[in-house]
Amino acid sequence: MNRESQNTEWKESWRDDYFKWISGFANAQGGILFIGKDDEGEVKHLPNARKLLEDIPNKARDILGLMLDVNLHSEEDKEYLEIVVEPYPFPISLRGKYYYRSGSTLQELKGAALTKFLLERQGKKWDGVPVPNVEISSLKDETFSFFKSKAAKSNRLATEDLQESNQELLESLHLYLGEEKLLKRAAILLFHPKPEKYVTGAYIKIGFFESDDDLKFQDEIKGNLIEQAEEALDLLRTKYDNAAISYKEGVREEKFTFPQDAIREALLNAIAHKDYSSGIPIQISVYRDRIIFWNEGQLPENWTVDRLTQKHPSKPFNPDIANTLFRAGYIESWGRGTIKIINTCKEHKIAPPIFSNNPPDFQVELIKFSEEGLKERELKDELIKIVLYVQINETITNSKVQRICEVSKATATRYLKELEGDLIEKMGTTGVGTVYVLKGFNKGS
Repeated sequence: MNRESQNTEWKESWRDDYFKWISGFANAQGGILFIGKDDEGEVKHLPNARKLLEDIPNKARDILGLMLDVNLHSEEDKEYLEIVVEPYPFPISLRGKYYYRSGSTLQELKGAALTKFLLERQGKKWDGVPVPNVEISSLKDETFSFFKSKAAKSNRLATEDLQESNQELLESLHLYLGEEKLLKRAAILLFHPKPEKYVTGAYIKIGFFESDDDLKFQDEIKGNLIEQAEEALDLLRTKYDNAAISYKEGVREEKFTFPQDAIREALLNAIAHKDYSSGIPIQISVYRDRIIFWNEGQLPENWTVDRLTQKHPSKPFNPDIANTLFRAGYIESWGRGTIKIINTCKEHKIAPPIFSNNPPDFQVELIKFSEEGLKERELKDELIKIVLYVQINETITNSKVQRICEVSKATATRYLKELEGDLIEKMGTTGVGTVYVLKGFNKGS
């Protein structure tokens, strides 16, 4: 039995309110609305099917400005309608309201979501919109100089671009509309000394928490995005994650709680992909054994967070900002940032990162399992011993559990089953010698 999906909807009878669904399909990828089918897809006789065959296309033309293909079908003498809606390149509104089909649900677009939708229908992104009455001379010369030094090291800009004036550099980065003599929003965010003057909430908050309701200290990082990236990375390294110092054969070694490459990627991911129209700052919450990077934003349409754990294309939320950060060597342009986070966590011997996206929230969480933290999860001592062993040694087997916990094979099997699905998972085939890893480390390598 077929089910309702991104492109299919069933209604048992017709109501003019269903023009919302037609509008939603037209604004998304198109779809088919069946009239005369119940929620299970079973055909129910539609007594006025032939009248609706004429009325619906006429009303769609008058109310929505759409030309619909409406087909009459019959199954066991029961008539029903098939309304085929093509995706439209321009926005379709129903009495001034805009609807959008997402998954199997219908959403009314409002606020920032509506702004984003309308801009994209014009072939624009939010960060590419020009800002009137801002002169290039108001941007920060020191940031241009710093950017050029970073770009020279990354070798991602031609030598002649690095020798250009500020205006010429902005034009090379597609941040300045020469004919209109207007700076894009991305230019303001990247190079203005006080971008908050034009974009509310364009800053970063960092806090250290003993628990969710016990904030010990915090910082607010302002300035342009390049300055924010540098200051935030420095604070996270020197104030929020003090490295343990050791000496090996006389050589000084620093061991941070979290891998610095993963922190860098998570931070730059938040800066590059944040929805700056929201007015809410990036928020970084640091705990004893975990760190959470949060920003308002969303994944590309029809993506899930699982897509981030495997090779995927780069589809930046803010392409102009992302391009400039790429030229400076801050980020990659091939969608490899999340894979790098996964692999560096594995190399650093901490838990896999957790990516979550519940629009409009996007979050990356890095965790280092500790005995105290696992006790807070109410895990018994033997299970804690297993998790900490896997975190350090990457894998564990039933026989290894028997040895480190001093238990029988049956008990070891029970312990592994208790942890499986939540904290650990099987790697490869099952059977004699089955290997377990921390959940999430089967991907990304």
